[in-house]
Amino acid sequence: MAGFFFRQRVKQLFSGAGITINGPEPWDIAVHDDRFYRRVLAEAHLGAGESYMDGWWDCPELDEFFYRILRAGVEKQVSGIPRFINGLIGKAINLQNPKRSFTVGETHYDIGNDLYRAMLDRGMIYSCGYWKDAASLDEAQEAKLDLVFRKLMLLPGMNILDIGCGWGGAARYAAENYGVNVTGVTISGEQAKLAEEHCSGLPVRIRLMDYRDISGTYDRIYSIGMFEHVGMKNYRKYFQTVRESLAPDGLFLLHTIGSNRSGSNTDPWTSKYIFPNSMLPSANHITAAAESLLVLEDWHSFGHDYYRTLKAWNDNVEKNLPQLAHRYDERFRRMWRYYLLSAAGSFRARHVQLWQLLFSRRGIEGTFMVPR
Repeated sequence: MAGFFFRQRVKQLFSGAGITINGPEPWDIAVHDDRFYRRVLAEAHLGAGESYMDGWWDCPELDEFFYRILRAGVEKQVSGIPRFINGLIGKAINLQNPKRSFTVGETHYDIGNDLYRAMLDRGMIYSCGYWKDAASLDEAQEAKLDLVFRKLMLLPGMNILDIGCGWGGAARYAAENYGVNVTGVTISGEQAKLAEEHCSGLPVRIRLMDYRDISGTYDRIYSIGMFEHVGMKNYRKYFQTVRESLAPDGLFLLHTIGSNRSGSNTDPWTSKYIFPNSMLPSANHITAAAESLLVLEDWHSFGHDYYRTLKAWNDNVEKNLPQLAHRYDERFRRMWRYYLLSAAGSFRARHVQLWQLLFSRRGIEGTFMVPR
């Protein structure tokens, strides 16, 4: 009787999003194990993600499934860990303190460069592309980098700081195309090694360090896809570090995923399997942390572009599965697919956002038309 109740409740919830259990549409799900129903009701996203990894259910187009779930607000009707309890953890503990700061590098970014080479564009840029005039992932990532550096008004000879430099793709692009000197910092040992190779022979220095240990003064600073690992207890320190490192007439560009609400940590599945100790900032988090330290010059939102980027990444992974299968087992591959496509659906539903914010140290004088 209990099993019947759980099944009927899930069917009812999903029907409100236009999803049918074992239905014919590509966003409908096929349930292989009836334990799925109780698990998803009791554990929400954690239960849905783990049961997918365990092979209890499938869906031809996961991104479409999540788009419908989130657009209809179904996730708000499933209990899981009560939001206030989940939030208390992030408020009570500094999950991103210096001792914990390298955890996400070891857990996520050090997984294997072969996986990221197979998934990403030729420059290995692991952040949202800019698809305004782009026809491919490579074009979208180059357009994003060009957008960033045009907003920063780079000039030859400038000293630039890249906070969270990844595999060095942005630093290399800036050095080659704008004639600047770049210092890139990362918390991933594997990223640091490959970034040094990618930037060999260019005026680029790569440092394995936490952003709180940055020193020196820079004409321009940018941070692309790193702020999601800073955490609410450290936002003020982050902006203080940027201000202290920025020249008087300097500019800072922050490229980050954003949340529609002010939380204190991420959801349990993402924290457990993908980005430990991470959280998404809200608009309020960012403006409060930067207040009196920097002048906000521009706020650019293009979240739908991340939907297209994530879909392209997943297509690349699926295409390269034969050469990845020897290192990554079926459960990992299902986890990775769930990660990419659930995120894609979330961006399409505008459940989360992608923002680029441009700051100055003391205000840009005169007219400045921000590139788009």
